[in-house]
Amino acid sequence: MAMRLKRSPSSSVARLIVLHLICLWLLLAATWPAHADPAAPSPAGNWPQWRGVRRDNVSDDHDLLKEWPPHGPPLAWEAKGLGPGYAGVAVAGGRVYTMGDAEDACYVIALDEATGKRLWSAKVGPPGDGGGYPGPRSTPTVDPADGKHLYALGQHGDIVCLEIDGGKEVWHKQMKADLHGIQVGMDLSGRAVPAWGYSEGLLVDGDRVVCTPGGGRGTLAALDKHTGEVLWRTTDWTDPAVYCSIMPASIAGVRQYVQLTGWTLAGVDPANGKVLWRQGRLGGPAVIATPVIHGDDVYVTSGYGIGCQRVHVTKAADGTFSADVAYWNRSMKNHIGGVVLVGDCIYGSSDPGILVCMDLQTGDVKWKDRSVGKGSVVAADGMLYVRSEDGKGTVALVEAKPDGYREHGRFDPADRSRQSSWPPPVVTGGRLYLRDQDVLLCYDVGTR
Repeated sequence: MAMRLKRSPSSSVARLIVLHLICLWLLLAATWPAHADPAAPSPAGNWPQWRGVRRDNVSDDHDLLKEWPPHGPPLAWEAKGLGPGYAGVAVAGGRVYTMGDAEDACYVIALDEATGKRLWSAKVGPPGDGGGYPGPRSTPTVDPADGKHLYALGQHGDIVCLEIDGGKEVWHKQMKADLHGIQVGMDLSGRAVPAWGYSEGLLVDGDRVVCTPGGGRGTLAALDKHTGEVLWRTTDWTDPAVYCSIMPASIAGVRQYVQLTGWTLAGVDPANGKVLWRQGRLGGPAVIATPVIHGDDVYVTSGYGIGCQRVHVTKAADGTFSADVAYWNRSMKNHIGGVVLVGDCIYGSSDPGILVCMDLQTGDVKWKDRSVGKGSVVAADGMLYVRSEDGKGTVALVEAKPDGYREHGRFDPADRSRQSSWPPPVVTGGRLYLRDQDVLLCYDVGTR
């Protein structure tokens, strides 16, 4: 005789609960957001050249941390073996590009954005000394038009065009040998002194690569980006090169290239290299900070007591330009780290190492603070990422607001070298990049 077992009410309820839990798990699995996977790559960064998309050192990132943990943001990856130098970082197309010296040459190095793994390296020119500071000090530029080529500058003036897939060389030019370039520094009395090596971030604009070889053939040169052949030189402007990078701008309704040397601030016609306007300016030994453009105003600054100027450019009815100094003061004596414009204010480190917030239009100081000391700054999502060039290379997160200094965390990066940490921070794709000689550190600073 077969026996039938009765199911208890409690076992039926238990089965129903299990079934409901399984259905709920399947529903969640089907709709689970992709960013919840810790192994998924971070959003792609977009920082294709020196100081970012617009060359203004202001990131387009949003949803970034507004407060850092006590020991700083988490480290995503660390790349070592890059070689000595002060090169910056470019991020484009899922790759990170920088430069470094090896025994045989100066190299461009391509890394995987997600992991920091080295993908390839390609020679640029000779390695070694650049006036007492060995290694490259430029940032590769990825062509914004096709994204298939990059352009890099070595410390001795070698320019290369490379394919981004594998690093194959397309062409090579030499600032001194091919372009008859001259780079000369200047002391405070205006006398020439030895230079510290070519440093600018090359500008790729349309079919042109624009650079600053300096010298009697012309301060600026435009090269065909496909072949490297010279398209024009600024024959009516022949200052030696120093260390600034060219800024593209539309001033008084006219597109132009703005550049600063040790003697002159000028705007140049992109079509033919003719000087549209110029303003004399003795910049001292270290004319480094990239000009900041806002409307028809150009803001420049340098260290060694020189200070800052706002130059207002106007265009007359006959088409001629004039440049007038709106103010000149020493409230911002920026040596190496550069400045950024956020809203109506300029932020940057003023010698001997005070973070300053200055009203762009008036030149008045809104606030100043010792912060992390002398260093560089980048802006992102309403915040400043301030990096000390000395000691531990401390990085701080500071509000980019004119009503006072407010800090929201600081940390000391890992594997600090004994050299100055001059490469400015880069913030893109929810990540913070810090280059320090042989090492590149990548930190997660996004909220997702």
